[in-house]
Amino acid sequence: MALTPPPLPPEIAAQPLETLEGTVERITFADPESHYAVLRLKVKGRRLPVTVVGALAAVSEGEQLHIKGKYEVHPRYGEQLRAVWWYAVLPATVAGITKYLASGLVKGIGPEMAQRLVAHFGTETLEVIDNHRERLLEVPGIGPKRLEQIGAAWQGQKEVREIMVSLQGLGVSLGLATKIYQTYGVKAVEVLTTNPYQLALDIQGLGFLTADRLASRLNLDPLAPARLAAGLLHVLDTLAGEGHVYAPQEKLFQQTQELLRIATEPLAGALKRLEQEGRVVLEELPDGPGVYKRGAWAAETGVARMLGGLLAAPGATPPLHIADLVGLVQKNRGLELAPEQAAAVAAALKEKVLVITGGPGTGKTTIVSCILDLFRGLGSKVLLMAPTGRAAKRLGEATGAEATTIHRALEFSPQNGGFKRGPTDPLKAQVVVVDETSMVDIYLMHHLLRAVPQSARLILVGDAHQLPAVGPGNVLKDLMASEVLKVCRLTQIFRQARESLIVVNAHRINQGEYPVLPKYFGKTDFVFLELDEPLALQRRLLDLVATELPRRYGFNPVKDLQVISPMHRGPLGIQTLNHLLQQRLNAKSETWTWAGRAFHRGDKVMQLRNNYLKEVFNGDIGQVVGLAGDTGQLLVNFEGRVIPYDPGEREEITLAYAITVHKSQGNEFPAVLLVLTTQHFMLLQRNLLYTGVTRGRRLVVLLGSKKALGMAISNDKPIRRYTQLASRLRQALAPISGKSLDFSHPQVHNHIK
Repeated sequence: MALTPPPLPPEIAAQPLETLEGTVERITFADPESHYAVLRLKVKGRRLPVTVVGALAAVSEGEQLHIKGKYEVHPRYGEQLRAVWWYAVLPATVAGITKYLASGLVKGIGPEMAQRLVAHFGTETLEVIDNHRERLLEVPGIGPKRLEQIGAAWQGQKEVREIMVSLQGLGVSLGLATKIYQTYGVKAVEVLTTNPYQLALDIQGLGFLTADRLASRLNLDPLAPARLAAGLLHVLDTLAGEGHVYAPQEKLFQQTQELLRIATEPLAGALKRLEQEGRVVLEELPDGPGVYKRGAWAAETGVARMLGGLLAAPGATPPLHIADLVGLVQKNRGLELAPEQAAAVAAALKEKVLVITGGPGTGKTTIVSCILDLFRGLGSKVLLMAPTGRAAKRLGEATGAEATTIHRALEFSPQNGGFKRGPTDPLKAQVVVVDETSMVDIYLMHHLLRAVPQSARLILVGDAHQLPAVGPGNVLKDLMASEVLKVCRLTQIFRQARESLIVVNAHRINQGEYPVLPKYFGKTDFVFLELDEPLALQRRLLDLVATELPRRYGFNPVKDLQVISPMHRGPLGIQTLNHLLQQRLNAKSETWTWAGRAFHRGDKVMQLRNNYLKEVFNGDIGQVVGLAGDTGQLLVNFEGRVIPYDPGEREEITLAYAITVHKSQGNEFPAVLLVLTTQHFMLLQRNLLYTGVTRGRRLVVLLGSKKALGMAISNDKPIRRYTQLASRLRQALAPISGKSLDFSHPQVHNHIK
């Protein structure tokens, strides 16, 4: 059953490397984003398994691997082999075959079915599946439908392995080979050898650098048009990942030149061809020529145009005696609004589009509740929504009304791959209220505005001092900076909020002041533990989560406590912390291997991207509740909804005992443990610290060094995001102030991918 070994890439063949061949006994860690994994390899002739680390996240328990690598000594985990090249061999033993099939690699076969198959066919199981598939009907639980499913999945895996043999000679991992096959099928090798840069455009996770490395091994021309175009698009995508909606042309050329190591001259022609193909838009901007991906340009111009249209369109006449209505809602709720709060509530009754912004403790939720009461009293239908599931749930709990995510409100349609709600079928509401607007990127705002009825009022609520959205744009700040929308700024911290050191410190940080730092747990809700040595901080963090805070406050260590770190990698990055926390909190729970990774019952996991079909979205947090033994699907509970994940969806979820500050946005947790050390110096910014601190509701524990804290507070230099939304808004809203705007200009056409 062994495959013909792929040829060694020249740069690997030239290295002095150790060679191991053995069976994957256990996968102790695997990260779907980086493909990094730690596994235990049972090698014939050795009493103890060998620890192997490297880009191995695609392997499964039970697989036999042929590995080349270098031994190294980890300061904590001891000797391990760092793999630089490997290929898989189909297992030949009963135990190996059982583990291999139980891994979920073949859809339709889970752990229970794997045991039944091997019990019936023994070491001939894979031979039967490969060449005598009809005999699988002899096994209880397999009927014609399951047989067809297993056959299709096995054939796919067989073709993947054949492709993998070809790709391994070019340095492509099994994980990427699977993606290449899923995208192109039997044409995979043809696409790779004729235009490897197409892979970077079509396959998520296979970036330009990988495609470029493959192209160099195929001796493709460094000045080939496909390479120049792919390089330009890669830089645009990289800048979009940093939050930019467009790139200044000079910056785009400079970064692409450095990436491709070529002169600038050929890039102008390549960019012109991309424009002619409709993939980019070139526009003369106030600061010079700018380059947009087509969808980003359409989204930004569309947001400006639709806000202009929303403000210009007639809406419901504001009620008479607004001051009396604001007084009535205060009486009914038994509260007294501060003047700035009352002004915000009154503005909601008058303005077609209103922005309400303020930090923690300034009463944003109270205002939303009052606005909800008033409009309901006037007979208007109000829709409450937020960008994430947790933020929507919190909004609903705070107001006592139904709230939903923006994505659910827009109703994704699997049939056409877009949202059902739009200009021809708008949202059924007279008032749309969006909370946590700082998290809304330019694409989501575009989709939302397409669905808001022209006669409706739009109220956007958020904290402008938090980190901007993970996606492109700086929508909330741009709306405020345009100075053409009504903005109500809340600055007063109320008495009850002033009693919280979390709130007080958040505002001190926001104003560039050093926070109050109690060193001991007690009556305060904010504690600073000064630790900078990574291993010492790890130990203290694990003890806090596992024993001290649950004992002292009654917190559930998984559901109530959230570890937040600015970084992905390193001893204090979320990858390492997730592994350590999983072992400390959940090692004794029932364990399953799914898609090459070990999950325990009760593991805390996070969705990494929007999945409209499952209605689970980027940042949603759930818990692992089981593994479907017959299908190999991992089962995750999201707020009472159990969602199945096929092994092919492995990159959609990850452990979430520790998460980044960006991923924490829109969420609040009973207690937050925020790690902040000088190792994070590249990410030490005031708004990052502010965002992390404001995620805690009852307790914030800051672990790190005063030096790192000072660096973050003093670094208030905003990282500029290249957007033109503010200036486009000023132009689009000019008619309202008596100026003219040519809506026939192509830049206001609605064109978005």
